[in-house]
Amino acid sequence: MSHGDHGSKPRSMMDNSNNNMEMMMMQMNFYWGKDAVLLFSGWPGHSLGMYILALLVVFILAASVEVLSALPPLKHGMTSGKMHAVVYSLRMGLAYLVMLSVMSFNLGVFIMAVVGHGMGFFVVKTRFIAADDLTASPSSPNTKV
Repeated sequence: MSHGDHGSKPRSMMDNSNNNMEMMMMQMNFYWGKDAVLLFSGWPGHSLGMYILALLVVFILAASVEVLSALPPLKHGMTSGKMHAVVYSLRMGLAYLVMLSVMSFNLGVFIMAVVGHGMGFFVVKTRFIAADDLTASPSSPNTKV
């Protein structure tokens, strides 16, 4: 193979090899900054406002995963089974979107995903604790336990 011969590479790949390598490079360690790419090419871009919006979206996605994981049980039956499957599929889809966002290796995105999961868990657990307290409380305020 001569020095100028590029083997079996198509001509179009040889012409654009440097551009393709730059586009295909992915951040492989955590970094801090607003210049991240989440889920879609070019989003959120270089704007601080869009970066903050992206962080808010990741937070809401992560909190939604936790809220959907603690839905109350439905009545048994075919419709109930289908509804559980739909909710489970939605929850898993949202969880994968959070995972893909975190794979940007941006520390702000990572922190918002963790905080979103934590806040969603907190909201769900405090609702269940409050509901348990209401059902366990005595019917009259003067009753001693």
